[in-house]
Amino acid sequence: MPKTSARLLALLSLLQARRDWPGELLAERLDVSVRTVRRDVDRLRELGYPITAAKGPDGGYRLGAGTDLPPLLFDDDQAVALAVALRTVAGAGIEEAAARALHTVRQVMPSRLRHRVDALAVTAVAPTGPAADPAVLATLGAVVRAREVLRFGYADGAPRRAEPHHLVTWRGRWYLVAWDLDRGDWRTFRVDRISPRVPTGPRFTPRELPGGDVAAFVAARFEGRDAAGEWPCRGEVILGLPARVVAAYARDGVVEELGPDRCRLVLGAWSWVGLAASIGRFDADVEVVGPDELKDAFAVLARRYAAAADRPLSL
Repeated sequence: MPKTSARLLALLSLLQARRDWPGELLAERLDVSVRTVRRDVDRLRELGYPITAAKGPDGGYRLGAGTDLPPLLFDDDQAVALAVALRTVAGAGIEEAAARALHTVRQVMPSRLRHRVDALAVTAVAPTGPAADPAVLATLGAVVRAREVLRFGYADGAPRRAEPHHLVTWRGRWYLVAWDLDRGDWRTFRVDRISPRVPTGPRFTPRELPGGDVAAFVAARFEGRDAAGEWPCRGEVILGLPARVVAAYARDGVVEELGPDRCRLVLGAWSWVGLAASIGRFDADVEVVGPDELKDAFAVLARRYAAAADRPLSL
């Protein structure tokens, strides 16, 4: 049976993981008796955690939202993860607040954890350009949650209207994924270019995001794929390399083995010349299966590379 302090941490973690917990299930998860669970719940209440109990034969517990912040309890991995997250804040406009929070958390850590955190030499590199305003982030988070139409100025100040669906980060920047009501399409807006306007618009029923996965959707948009996640240019070639070598660098391409030193590759890109260049990086003989646009793109690259080879070096 775990020690009392460790068991309290485990119990608190379970209560935070789902809305309602039957007492017997908590006892089973913690490998203790139902009576011990009741005692541990009372201890957490004494520490300030608002835990309600449901009456009945099955009995159950729920962690409620308190008006005061109770003492925070973290296990070792959670404490280190929190410290690392605060250290790696960059480009969000909250670096100073994160540094103060890290100092506060570090002060209450036992020495063994402080040594682990201090040993992590992490340098967060912020993207160039302006960071997102924390006040704007809070406003956007509120309208996303309330499902209210957002009225805002964007970049050049032109008025825009959109149904905000997700607030995401991508490579150190904040973006709003929204349905653009003026253009009738899904868009990703940089948060540092958004100027929210009041009042907000009416509530809306959320639309289904293409593909259903916001991470895949955002990645596809920035890589040049369409709303369905498909590349606008897709071609097929045969490479003079083993399939296992090509598969390691083919991203989302499809690789088929044709022999010990030959394979078929189906790959997509944002342009035909870009696709040809991506295939050329495998440094192997290439046979174009199709389409003709890919073959023409290789011809374009051949002329450019030949011209570059004939030019004298620029010193």
